[in-house]
Amino acid sequence: MSNLEKIRSRPDIVGYGIPQSDKGMLTWDWVLERVASPQNYWVSTVTPDGHPHSIPVWGVWVDEIFYHGGGAHTRRGKNLAHNPYMVMHLESGSEVVIIEGESEILTEENIDPELAERIDAHYQQKYHMKHGLPVWRLIPHKAFAWQEYPTSVTRWIFKQQP
Repeated sequence: MSNLEKIRSRPDIVGYGIPQSDKGMLTWDWVLERVASPQNYWVSTVTPDGHPHSIPVWGVWVDEIFYHGGGAHTRRGKNLAHNPYMVMHLESGSEVVIIEGESEILTEENIDPELAERIDAHYQQKYHMKHGLPVWRLIPHKAFAWQEYPTSVTRWIFKQQP
């Protein structure tokens, strides 16, 4: 994720006692430690008629980017083909990580073969199976995390660097 600048701040949530200072904010390393190992991640998409859709998925993190699989024929795949925006979050309500962004489907036609091998290696290590293609990459736009609400609530905004 070297071409994405991460800007850390507090979210604007009025009335919940979120501190104004940086004291207690989490680090991106804290987020990366939490997202690396879970078996399941929740992914939320929007159906073509505007209804929300959430489903647990397997996924891996490679170079600070979330990749998850599933066929283009799945409800999730059809949703992402229509509207690429999605949300990924962990199962925990205590150590929270929520990442919002835009998905990109990677197939044999548009993936670097070395990246495909690395994604498969991560799947092999984590789930004891290779995944294959297609996979979706989540390009983050915004992330939220907290460990102790409201004192550690932290937001990251991602900006593309030249």
